[in-house]
Amino acid sequence: MALRNFLKLSAIASALVLAGCGGGDINIDTGNGGNNGGGVTPPPTSACPAFATQAAALAGVTTPVCEIKGTITSDTTLTADIAWALAGKVTVGNDNANSATLTIQPGTKIFGKSGADYLVVARGSKIQAVGTATSPIIMTSVNDMLGLSDNESAAEWGGLVLLGKAPTNKCNQADLANCKVEAEGEAGPYGGSNPDDNSGALKYVQVRYAGFEVIPDNELNGITFAGVGRGTTVEYIQVHNNLDDGVEFFGGTVDAKYVVLTGNRDDSLDWADGWTGRMQHVLIRHNPNNTKANRGIEADNQSSNFTATPVSKPKISNLTIIGNNFDGDEDSEGILLRAGTSAELYNVIVTGPEKMGECFEVNTTETANFANSGDLVFRNSIIDCAEPFANIKDSAGNVTFNAKTWFESQPNNLVGDALLGGYIPAPNSPALANGYNVSNNVDGWFDNVNYIGAFNGTTDWTKGWTTSLHVEDGVNLKACPTGTTEVASLTGRLNCQLTGDITSNVTLAAGADYVLSGRVRIGVDNTTSATLTVQPGVTIYGKSGADFLVITRGSKIMADGTAANPITMTSVQDVIGSPTAAGQWGGLVLLGKAPTNKCNQADLANCLVQAEGDAGPYGGPNAADSSGKLNYVVVKHAGFEVIPDNELNGITFAGVGSGTECSNIQVHQNVDDGVEFFGGSVNCKNVVLTANGDDSVDWADGWNGKMQFVLVKHAADGAKANRGIEGDNQSGNFTALPISNPIIANMTIIGNTFDGTDDSEGVLLRAGTNAQLANFVITGPAGMGECLEIESAESQAMAAAGTLTMTNSVIACPTEAVKGNVASGVTTSAWFLGQTGNKLAADQSAVLNGIFTIDTGAAKDMKPVNAFFDTVTFTGAVSQSNNWTAGWTVGLND
Repeated sequence: MALRNFLKLSAIASALVLAGCGGGDINIDTGNGGNNGGGVTPPPTSACPAFATQAAALAGVTTPVCEIKGTITSDTTLTADIAWALAGKVTVGNDNANSATLTIQPGTKIFGKSGADYLVVARGSKIQAVGTATSPIIMTSVNDMLGLSDNESAAEWGGLVLLGKAPTNKCNQADLANCKVEAEGEAGPYGGSNPDDNSGALKYVQVRYAGFEVIPDNELNGITFAGVGRGTTVEYIQVHNNLDDGVEFFGGTVDAKYVVLTGNRDDSLDWADGWTGRMQHVLIRHNPNNTKANRGIEADNQSSNFTATPVSKPKISNLTIIGNNFDGDEDSEGILLRAGTSAELYNVIVTGPEKMGECFEVNTTETANFANSGDLVFRNSIIDCAEPFANIKDSAGNVTFNAKTWFESQPNNLVGDALLGGYIPAPNSPALANGYNVSNNVDGWFDNVNYIGAFNGTTDWTKGWTTSLHVEDGVNLKACPTGTTEVASLTGRLNCQLTGDITSNVTLAAGADYVLSGRVRIGVDNTTSATLTVQPGVTIYGKSGADFLVITRGSKIMADGTAANPITMTSVQDVIGSPTAAGQWGGLVLLGKAPTNKCNQADLANCLVQAEGDAGPYGGPNAADSSGKLNYVVVKHAGFEVIPDNELNGITFAGVGSGTECSNIQVHQNVDDGVEFFGGSVNCKNVVLTANGDDSVDWADGWNGKMQFVLVKHAADGAKANRGIEGDNQSGNFTALPISNPIIANMTIIGNTFDGTDDSEGVLLRAGTNAQLANFVITGPAGMGECLEIESAESQAMAAAGTLTMTNSVIACPTEAVKGNVASGVTTSAWFLGQTGNKLAADQSAVLNGIFTIDTGAAKDMKPVNAFFDTVTFTGAVSQSNNWTAGWTVGLND
């Protein structure tokens, strides 16, 4: 860190050119209201107005640079054709005297050169910083102006402070008119008697890389609202990478809508001292690189007097908090309510990765009393965290407030999967259509919405005016990320190559394309762990069948795309626009440490089963092992025969544990299987498998995971295909333990007319496998092979005994619906029709409209079976009203 900062300072020193700013005549505001009213022509030698001084030019900055300092005591306008440098503490107005309005035009950039540079709006004065979605106002550091700030930068200047005249419980409530509470950072006094006080407007404003320690142990927040009144307008603001809190409210009544808080090192949203404002549409995201972070919300009444009045009690609706894995003195956490605060929280999502700290905590008795009395409200919300709750305990360790019990007792709360793609809810997320109408039921200030979290699933209101959320949109990297090597471009963009065994963490940043050279393995088996992070929108490609990607045991892939910007793994032919086909590159292999029946069950710790394609060993004793995350990942045109008679699957899950997150994945046009599970316990949701040449879902060797919402569609042109499901226990030992026994719900299989050595078929269960299947739709055209077969004696016996089940399903295969027997004199057809809710239908048109289920058979609620499953009202994978495949998949319209 010190070396990087030294290099930055060196670059700044060399970039500050001690030369005069050029520029012709311009009109400036001298305090009479507009940019043109009262304008005067500056001397030809300066582009700066009279209230500013000409500063050194900045390398790469084409506008003149003008410096402002001291106290602004008359109305002043900062125009977008100048870069404005702050010199020390710049204050708008004196406290309740010499009041002024600072107007900032859309597109204007204001920067601090050091931590001592910050902007304060004093009591009685105003800031009118009103940008637009296409021209936001940016307050940032000189490093950022020079292009030197990055995702790890913070504390490069002070920040923005608004001081108002609204009440705070730090004041004598009998003498509010004479209140003078000193703000942090020696910014000045705040507080008063006017809840409707107006400090101006912030709209489409970014504050970046701020939070310097202005005085010892006293860092500034990105934006400080101290005693700010509800007459102030705050909409579309972002604080990014602040050292201290993102925004903090010290008393006051100010409201805010459309707030983005990203990468902040301490708390993102902090309140204290009697804040009673409102907020709606708030996104909090800790740094995805696991940089320092603390709470999404840290909320207090007053730290020295928990019962001080007015009590802090904001109303907040439609908030999404996404933590990270930072683990330090203060971990990344969700919501902490303490020090006597109350609150009304509606439509909130709190989530984060597996090592995030607790997601909801109440840790003072006074706040717990508000919860128990109903004064503190938290409803229609979702907590989706590995460590959801922290309780209050007495000195003897007895729980005196159980956060989980209380949260689950509130109306319409859920502890479970929020199903987000990035920060946007997936089409089948429980966040959609389950929100509380706060506008009608609580306060008309709020927008009328029906969803939980900050987003409705279709509209991303952060687009266009925020920073660092959309690095995938039209950004080109200037250099390849560490751990990759620049090679000749085949795509028209920067191409970066991955080679061999990668033994340190690597992030594949959006803005480049990444090429695999041969077998690329992340980590060294169980010895050197590494994490491959893949940003949304990234494309990874192979040039030949020998190019494939392996995640070894103990290492991880964090491929978290979005519906709008999925991660694509494909062939060079695809990226350059040449004809595509199956088998043009290798594929993706995940090797985990979960059990497989190929191992000696008495010595799982030393398991060394070799994966297909010479990928490496897999298996072990940890059923909950994590190989990372796949979300919105599309694998296309893979499956090359890496070694003779050994093609890779699109995605191979070998001994992969249940700690791995797998959702919204597609394998398209693979030579071999779409996805194959060799033992392990990984679960997957929202899976699309199209035009694959062998089986679409294949399992063996003791896989006992779960799947829901699985769409299989064989090639519409009748190209080579085999089974929608081919399920085995172990080919060499049908009774090997643990027996394969997955649970799969809501699967649609659409076959084709391929007729070869292996025909297009539906479900084949054999080699001793068990399974629990529900809510299936299996169909295809006339000429398709059999749609259900149970082949081995061991599997047939389990079906006859009722341990292998298939319920609430429909088979609509006009040529051969069901084949074979499950016992002497008992056909598989009779067994199928004897299960709950099963039936046969005439043909595909009776059960599907395209990919959408139109059959009206009752669906089984799988939620009571296991919390992994969502409750549904339809059979098959996709309903017309919940098309989770939209926007990110390929090949479904072929």
